[in-house]
Amino acid sequence: MIISKTAYLHGFTFTVLILGIVRLILSISDGKDVNPQEKGDAAASDSMPENSVVIPSPQKESGQIAPDTRKPHRILSVRRFDEAFPDANDVQLLSAWKWGVKPVANTEEAEKRKNELVYIGASPWFHVDRLRTSIPYLVPKAAILLHDIGRTFYDSLDVKGVPLHKIIASSVLRSKEDIDKLRRHNLNATENSCHLYGTTFDICYNRYKTVEDPSGPSRRTVTNDTLKWVLSEVLRDMREAGRCYVKYEVKQGCFHITVR
Repeated sequence: MIISKTAYLHGFTFTVLILGIVRLILSISDGKDVNPQEKGDAAASDSMPENSVVIPSPQKESGQIAPDTRKPHRILSVRRFDEAFPDANDVQLLSAWKWGVKPVANTEEAEKRKNELVYIGASPWFHVDRLRTSIPYLVPKAAILLHDIGRTFYDSLDVKGVPLHKIIASSVLRSKEDIDKLRRHNLNATENSCHLYGTTFDICYNRYKTVEDPSGPSRRTVTNDTLKWVLSEVLRDMREAGRCYVKYEVKQGCFHITVR
């Protein structure tokens, strides 16, 4: 069968046209759900070795630290300090007998009983005052409580938008020798103190340790009353959770706390 030159050209042109249309349809179908950015990311990932590090593009991640836009929580405090923290010495003493150690005679004996007592002289969460009538030791259960109070106080200040401060432990374990010294100057000091058993500590409510960079800018000044209100919320929650007894000491300017 002989095909003319004109018929051959018409048939060839028609075939090429049909194939072109089919290819166009297939290419549209394959790429209709993929945007150009995703295609570019896929192509880039295909060409990179397996151990390559992907650096985010400026459009996806600016690299700048976003400002803190959290709304500060309200400071509520407690209704009355004496009502919120009424646990007298006789109540706390029962817990001290339960969880405490046998009273130590002096500092030297306390240092020899480190299998029963924990040194709490340094911590990122609280500051220990210069101790004159006590020594920086507690039973482990009480040491954990003090640690948790300090850490929770930090967290509470942060969510309330208050500059960070450390609580101050003003009195910790007292030896029999410390009790004798204290009673010479304070006749009201009890001879059977909870502090003898390593279960009890005092936290100041009228003094705090400011946390700031010595070489950085000065922090915003915060009143002791504001810090006291925040601390009272922390101690109320700890007490209601059954972790401690708390007595609000008016004359001593502290919260008297025993682990339970």
